Amino acid sequence: MNGGDRGETEHFGEALRRRTKAFALDVLEFCRGLPKTDEAMVIGRQLLRSGMAVGANYRAASRARSAAEFVSKISIVVEEADETLYWLETLLEASIATRSRVEALLREGNESLRNFAASQRTAKKSSRRNT
Repeated sequence: MNGGDRGETEHFGEALRRRTKAFALDVLEFCRGLPKTDEAMVIGRQLLRSGMAVGANYRAASRARSAAEFVSKISIVVEEADETLYWLETLLEASIATRSRVEALLREGNESLRNFAASQRTAKKSSRRNT
């Protein structure tokens, strides 16, 4: 990779770190507005944990010391993003939250999941080529 590519990659990584943190804060704000019923609180805790974990684990992945470590850590990010979508869908399907409240989080979560899964596939291919 030449110096220009490295700078672009670092800029992209920093932008993604900011974006995943913004998503975590949006999930936090959403969870604060959930009803105070037992089922909403249980699902809300799960959503909060997985939604916050996306950004935290992406930060760890971005600091990986090897391609294998990156693949391992980005795989966790993919799992957490997918789990976050699961809990959002569950809140919607259980009529605990309305589509208008969940829609932006679902959109961002789906886009993030696609991006992280693509990154995971690329890293796996690259890792296989280098072994």
